[in-house]
Amino acid sequence: MPSIRQLRFLTALADTLNFSRAAELCNVTQPTLSTGLKELEARLGVMLAERTRQSVMLTPAGADIVARARRVLVDVKDIETAARQHSGAFQNEVRLGAIPTVGPFLLPRALPRIRRRWPELRIFLREELTESLAAGLAEGRLDIILVALPHDLGDAVVEPLFSDGYQLAVSKSHLLAARGAAAPEDLSRTPLLLLERGHCLQRHALSAFPGIELRADDTFAATSLPTLISMVEEGLGITLLPDLAIAAGASRGHEIALLPLPGACPRRVVLAWRPGSPHAAAFRQISALFREVHAATISA
Repeated sequence: MPSIRQLRFLTALADTLNFSRAAELCNVTQPTLSTGLKELEARLGVMLAERTRQSVMLTPAGADIVARARRVLVDVKDIETAARQHSGAFQNEVRLGAIPTVGPFLLPRALPRIRRRWPELRIFLREELTESLAAGLAEGRLDIILVALPHDLGDAVVEPLFSDGYQLAVSKSHLLAARGAAAPEDLSRTPLLLLERGHCLQRHALSAFPGIELRADDTFAATSLPTLISMVEEGLGITLLPDLAIAAGASRGHEIALLPLPGACPRRVVLAWRPGSPHAAAFRQISALFREVHAATISA
């Protein structure tokens, strides 16, 4: 039977495609890692990686076994975590991932409450795009993720937090600025300034009005909401801003007008974790806390 150590060697090699770097990740010497992988191949009776002087490439069998090994290692980690939980506290640390269009506007208000509830808990934060967060959760790199739907999260447990609508942001000199609200037709006439591809908010914004074709401004793509707001302020275009970001003060101090968008489909912000997580009950408590913080932020 393959050992956990050998499976870790294999996934490290898959991550780096380099024996030296894989050995560093595993805190072993390169000969130790190479020997362990050869023993694994001999035990399984199949070649896992093709080795040349210039490169390392997984074989089809190797790629399949790597995927299975990752699932095994995630389960092993959950077993270790469950054992720690039964021995006492909730757990020593949680690796929380969040998308950049939600995390900065929710977590600063939520984390102090979490620390008061679990004073011994250490939270390690990662801000990444949704695809990376979903992969990190499935692979065990992250314990819990804060993302927005619609998005495919596989078999993850999904806990709904709140719906996050939009407002149209325009410069104060824009023709729409004097209106009390904006209509879908107003958006369909002008390309929208949006975040660069990969941000789920780009996809969500373009689908805010099903049946109405909204277009992105192909001449510009921002990496953050503050950049979008500055571009709008300079009169370079219009955009959609999430209600959460607005309530948290993202547009404060900028010379822009915000128009409600009646009928727009909101994105759905959720917390997600692996089905086998031993901390599902605690994660549901954190979900309730996030909902409270969101309600307080929106009503402030």
